[in-house]
Amino acid sequence: MRKEGSRFIVIEGLIGVGKTSLCRLLEERRNAELVLEPADDNPFLAHFYSDPERFAFPAQMFYLASRSQQQNNLRQNRLFTNLLVADYIFEKDRLFAEQTLKGSEIELYDTFSSLLGQTISVPDFVLFLDAPTEVVMNRINRRGINAEQQIEASYLNELRNRYYQLWADYSKAPVYVLDTTSINYIDDPADQEKILAIIDGWLNGEPHPEAPRAYQPESPNQLTLDFGAL
Repeated sequence: MRKEGSRFIVIEGLIGVGKTSLCRLLEERRNAELVLEPADDNPFLAHFYSDPERFAFPAQMFYLASRSQQQNNLRQNRLFTNLLVADYIFEKDRLFAEQTLKGSEIELYDTFSSLLGQTISVPDFVLFLDAPTEVVMNRINRRGINAEQQIEASYLNELRNRYYQLWADYSKAPVYVLDTTSINYIDDPADQEKILAIIDGWLNGEPHPEAPRAYQPESPNQLTLDFGAL
């Protein structure tokens, strides 16, 4: 049975895995209001990819401030919309900080993060989209965003590991993991219907029979979804 009131879900994943495309699909087909991370607005991002040691701190602090502002607005927006969909979870910010900041930088980051994160909204669930690193790298190359062409496979592998460490400790809401390797919800109407049916099931409190179960650290492989079975 569908729960009453505003719903808030998060679509997470590595760069290029398809999270923003899924958010756009939910906007179009489920009239969702989107909260998209301000990647295109970060003036330090391109410099960070080419010289991470020099530009990590300003890039990370820009994200922290921007995400905090968005999250504060989100709390107000929940009063006026039935479904809010974000393409990031606030806690991810520290994943990147851990990977790029050092010493006094991470200490200063943590000081501001603890202050800004006190009133963050908790999602109904998190859907983490994953795919093998070579698949993600091919997608990054195909979409041709200049700032992303400096990303290395080792960076994606380390980031993925940090995500799974986050999910292992995250208890605020259910986390579901979905392998997007063979899913084409950008162009294939059948795949669009399938992914929407899965999400609708979680939102309605009636999980689809083929939906991934909530993440369990000891057996992550159980959480991928074989769309060929639907």
